[in-house]
Amino acid sequence: MSTLENLIDIPNTPQFQELLSKDLKRISLIYFWTSWAEPCVQMNKVVEGLAKAYPKLLALRVEAEEQADISDSFDINSVPTCLVIQGHALLSRIEGGDATQLTETIVKYLGSKSSAAPQSTTSQPPAPPSSETPEQLEARMRDIMNQSAVVLFMKGEPDAPRCGFSRTAVALLREKNVTFTHFDILSDESVRQGLKALNDWPTFPQFIVKGEFVGGLDVVKEMKESGEFDDVFFG
Repeated sequence: MSTLENLIDIPNTPQFQELLSKDLKRISLIYFWTSWAEPCVQMNKVVEGLAKAYPKLLALRVEAEEQADISDSFDINSVPTCLVIQGHALLSRIEGGDATQLTETIVKYLGSKSSAAPQSTTSQPPAPPSSETPEQLEARMRDIMNQSAVVLFMKGEPDAPRCGFSRTAVALLREKNVTFTHFDILSDESVRQGLKALNDWPTFPQFIVKGEFVGGLDVVKEMKESGEFDDVFFG
């Protein structure tokens, strides 16, 4: 529990709506987090530091899974995610533990402060050149899909998943003793969007076996329940 008046943990939707509607000209930071996501540990400190450095900033901490209605209304599908808003206008959306981008965004709208939260760099690898053609992107995605017998396209890392569905997918594969590699789709927007089209599947995680898409989490859960899992993943 924070002692800062402008850093508030949100217990329910009505209070969230009430706080945001009090002053539509105020810059607000909405921080979606969970206790199990490792990147949130650092971002907790960053958000608190920004709230302390900028008293005019309204910082709202929203536990993404406990406050599912709020998360759904903002289309939150990974944590940490930070939204910077003013009134009903979205100024910036920052997915992942990118403290540098978050700090720069707050500075942009509230001015520089020497006591602002320390910056850190993102752990995500750089995206490929924007000149990549659709054919090159597809070839790159197929290379990733064939990097091992089983590939999991997920949000985050197996030991630090950044959404509940990815965490469940990793747990399922480990429970069945499946050896797999992974690709963090949050690190590469081209792959994230391209894979949706390539596999004709709009969500993640996605399971790839021997270079072929076999389904999303619900499909693989059904395979496990029906007894098909071993034939597909070990056959």
